Amino acid sequence: MNGRAVEILLVEDNLADARLTQEALREAKVRNRLWHVTDGVEAMAFLQRQGLYTQVPRPDLILLDLNLPRKDGRQLLAELKSDERFRRIPVVVLTSSEAEEDILRAYNLAANCYVTKPVDLDQFLRVIRAIEEFWLQIVKLPAE
Repeated sequence: MNGRAVEILLVEDNLADARLTQEALREAKVRNRLWHVTDGVEAMAFLQRQGLYTQVPRPDLILLDLNLPRKDGRQLLAELKSDERFRRIPVVVLTSSEAEEDILRAYNLAANCYVTKPVDLDQFLRVIRAIEEFWLQIVKLPAE
């Protein structure tokens, strides 16, 4: 990524999970900046650089919870993947839902991967580190 920080947008309404994600990414080997919004409406404002978000960067990766207030993750994913401006941004669904219908729907909406959040703290941190290693060190992300 040309030596610049990898920009990550976390769309998560659970503040404890957001803090854990931030902590795990802070320890990452790859320089990254984590931006956090709490619902799909705020995420679209961020991506479209509206309101408070006029000066934010385009994210290189989106970590998306499904169960969100106002506009849920399923609606947001459908909107992102149908919009030419955002469809190439990789979206990692990171959610507590293990429902087969959610997994199938996320992939049908072109999610790049689906990860179930572990309830155990150490496992949660391990999952975030694995996402960081795969998506920020191994995978070649598209340029804007």
